[in-house]
Amino acid sequence: MSATVGMVVVDQGGRAIGRVDAVFADYLLVRTVGLPVDLYLPTDRFAIVEEQVTIDVATAKEAYDLWHRPLKKAPHP
Repeated sequence: MSATVGMVVVDQGGRAIGRVDAVFADYLLVRTVGLPVDLYLPTDRFAIVEEQVTIDVATAKEAYDLWHRPLKKAPHP
């Protein structure tokens, strides 16, 4: 299964961080709840578990620190 628009994104503890807003070749754009910006989540940093996107970090703060800016290598049409 691959990520799709609307899927819930959770941290390792199962806490919701947001929802997938767009799917690109090498990242997901995640609309967040409780964070000041959206996240640009690389495809190698998550897994699909029980129809949710589970990221490989422990907290929303850690996710924010890693992915709150667009990825330099990501193609933008």
